[in-house]
Amino acid sequence: MTDNSDHGPEPYVVDIEKDTVENPNFRTTRWTGKNIQLTLMSIPVGGDIGLEVHEQIDQFLRLEQGSGRVQMGPSKDDLSFDREVGADWAVFVPAGTWHNITNIGEEPIKLYAIYGPPDHLHGTVHPTQVDAENDPNEH
Repeated sequence: MTDNSDHGPEPYVVDIEKDTVENPNFRTTRWTGKNIQLTLMSIPVGGDIGLEVHEQIDQFLRLEQGSGRVQMGPSKDDLSFDREVGADWAVFVPAGTWHNITNIGEEPIKLYAIYGPPDHLHGTVHPTQVDAENDPNEH
């Protein structure tokens, strides 16, 4: 059975690759501390994270599986940064940057994101992107 627990802010160690690849949910917060947060994501074929911006949050994302198209820019209408990424690639998103990752491969993208400071409420689990979009606690 998959563990959907948020183990923060207690001390915690994890096999991050295994945990990320086995995550079935669109979003699972795995560890939420005072200054950073670990979130696991599963993006279905043809799906995406959803175009978004975090004004005060830097973000590090690492793909463990799949391939995607990363778009970033200063506004939602100016995504001038456009790159393809695959397993073992890292993506750095500066605070205030609009961004999206679209799955362009033939298998789900499995990735983890580290936010600084945390972006989601402790214990957040969204089985699907629709659940995330309908969550009143999300922006």
